[in-house]
Amino acid sequence: MHVPDGFLNAPVSVATGVVAAAAVAAGLRGARRELAGPDGTPGGERTAPLAGLVAAFVFAVQMINFPVGAGTSGHLMGGALAAVLVGPYTGVLCLSVVLLTQALLFADGGLTALGTNITLLGVVTVVTAYAVFRGLVRVLPRGRRAVTTAAFAAALVSVPAAAVVFTGLYALGGTAEVSLGKVLTAMVGVHVLIGVGEAVITAATVGAVVAVRPDLVYAARGLARPLVLRTAPGAAPEPAPAAPVPAAARPVSSTRKVWAGGLAATLLCAGVVSFYASSAPDGLEKVAGDHGIAAKEEEHRLADSPLADYGVADIADERLSGGLAGVIGVGATLAVGSGVFVAVRRRRAADADTAAADAGTRTDTGAPAGRTT
Repeated sequence: MHVPDGFLNAPVSVATGVVAAAAVAAGLRGARRELAGPDGTPGGERTAPLAGLVAAFVFAVQMINFPVGAGTSGHLMGGALAAVLVGPYTGVLCLSVVLLTQALLFADGGLTALGTNITLLGVVTVVTAYAVFRGLVRVLPRGRRAVTTAAFAAALVSVPAAAVVFTGLYALGGTAEVSLGKVLTAMVGVHVLIGVGEAVITAATVGAVVAVRPDLVYAARGLARPLVLRTAPGAAPEPAPAAPVPAAARPVSSTRKVWAGGLAATLLCAGVVSFYASSAPDGLEKVAGDHGIAAKEEEHRLADSPLADYGVADIADERLSGGLAGVIGVGATLAVGSGVFVAVRRRRAADADTAAADAGTRTDTGAPAGRTT
């Protein structure tokens, strides 16, 4: 659901741009907490690169359109996946990095519509998915299966939610005279089907990570079943005392294996599997074409980019061209995403050091820093 230039008028595009900017600003602040370790200690040495990998994986899987019937295809949006794996604030940043890379390097999604796309794919899907996920894990039995089940449902709901919001935006500032009732019905109908594919991909990915390193899944922190000490027959079982393992004590090699495996899967999706993606129009393209909205689409201002339409210019072999473009996109998304998250983590660490220094000053002097007694 990448909205091109021309679908929405200037006021609505500006408004969604403001929403997107505010969401990114909030994401930069909230991600400082999410990139900390499970026990609250700064864990960005591991979590920041993993968050960058999540952004790269979302980029790669978005290249793979899967058929949903009636000459229509869909692809992962990634909001639910990012929210569950790295947290909602970091998830907004992940999707923003992906959409920025797609718009600037691959001419995918309009430049004036960038705020709209971040709002739909990076805010609506993330917020909706995380709210559904949190609501479900509160009522489901605690454990890994609950995480996977809740992730499936969250992804399933998040996709049609974005379709509903797009229809609302079109009602406010659409550039074509269309029947909004028909557009809403068509958008929700096709995106429910796409949501099923999104849910399967999200649940499979989250389940794979939870099975190997549940401590790396942000939304799974604290959901493991507590240990119970066995007692004499007839006596009530006593819960074992909590003993969280410090982030620094966890095996670095295991984290590296997860990162390496994830990177290999990401490159495989972008460089190889994407070649076999469905060529049918995605949900928004299909609805826009059927209801006369596509006639208002404007040519992307970077349509002459060397990587436009996910191919490398001057390389005639389609398989090589598309695969190389995908690998370049993964590299760019990974570099930008990791850079952003490492910077955010370092800012949090610097704030923590400052707070510790202020606390030490108060302890030494017996009064708040900056005051004399």
